[in-house]
Amino acid sequence: MVVFLSAFAFVKPATAQVNVSINIGSQPLWGPGGYDYARYYYMPEMDVYYDVSNRYYTYYHGGSWVTHRSLPSRYRHYDLHRTYKVVINEGRPWRHHRSHRDRYHGYSRNYNQVSIRDYGRGHKHHGKSYKKAHKKYYKAEKRHAKYHKERSRNYRNVRGMWD
Repeated sequence: MVVFLSAFAFVKPATAQVNVSINIGSQPLWGPGGYDYARYYYMPEMDVYYDVSNRYYTYYHGGSWVTHRSLPSRYRHYDLHRTYKVVINEGRPWRHHRSHRDRYHGYSRNYNQVSIRDYGRGHKHHGKSYKKAHKKYYKAEKRHAKYHKERSRNYRNVRGMWD
């Protein structure tokens, strides 16, 4: 009996860890609606990144990327609720800034995106304007992929001439 009871002293209960990353509560009200998680927002109209978790803005100034809690006065005329935001879930996205700028520059004057503040408030975010913007985005993504596919094919053909 003593052996049986002492066996229970060494038994460790099973535990499981589940890590679900949802940061809906930490996203600003001017962020784009419909995302459970966002690490960074890239705003093509302003050419600025916003770190959702740490609440910092990162922008290019004086030849380097600068990170601050608030934007400088040159951005004061932008409405963060209206400007288009691209969700980017990678670390330090400004390292790939040229790629982001090339891919999303067409959205710099797109004001169809609904912010978290207005999401689900009876706004017609699934109406014609939303569908039109989604269709435009999808076509741009397909064009972008096709361009890079053709470019890599041409590169391989040219490289083969010198090999």
